[in-house]
Amino acid sequence: MNVPVAASLSLTHVNYNPDDPLSYLAALLSLVPQALCVIYVTLIWSSRELEVLLMFAGQMLCEALNFALKRLIREERPPQTYGRGYGMPSSHAQFVAFFSLSLTLFLLVRHVPDTTNSNHSAATFTQRATVSMLACVSAAAVASSRVYLNYHTPKQVLAGYAAGLIFAAVWFVFTAYLRHAGWVDWALDLSVSRMARMRDLVVVEDLVEAGWQHWLEKMSKRKGEAGSNKDKTS
Repeated sequence: MNVPVAASLSLTHVNYNPDDPLSYLAALLSLVPQALCVIYVTLIWSSRELEVLLMFAGQMLCEALNFALKRLIREERPPQTYGRGYGMPSSHAQFVAFFSLSLTLFLLVRHVPDTTNSNHSAATFTQRATVSMLACVSAAAVASSRVYLNYHTPKQVLAGYAAGLIFAAVWFVFTAYLRHAGWVDWALDLSVSRMARMRDLVVVEDLVEAGWQHWLEKMSKRKGEAGSNKDKTS
């Protein structure tokens, strides 16, 4: 009986030095793109926000661009590497660069929540700036991990990072045009969008604060009803 040769699904397979703690950390950072894809899908399903869907579409197009660039440039990975395929530009660096800049542009430019409380508005902007900074630092860490693990040369990582930043800026301008030209409103008015309950609230609303205020109103109403019933029975 001939036993077929097993193949390895290397989607999350990362080689590292088990005697080096930094190498282990770099291996974990290499899994960030896969984790972000799970987060994307989870947010799209749970929030039904078109902005998240547009950002994910841009992320996938950025991956397609990387696929094309690698096969156009055809530059090999560093010697003695465990990675397969071409190395220029780094797909990990391009992925996280697109994500970090897209998130930063959304939080600091596109997201304009309507807050009447000036203190709350200043606090939320500080929070958004902090999240943006953390995203950029994390992206740099992920990109650096590819050099540390010898999957890419510094030049390949820098090229991927630059490609991700450029594409993120282009995609942000393109989606701004879609909003300005009315294509977003048109898409949301389609029957399939209505069936999927797609909406576009996150641009002008702080969903966390709006949900919290709704919860407080619900709890206040529940306490009022409980107090009213108590008065009736006494």
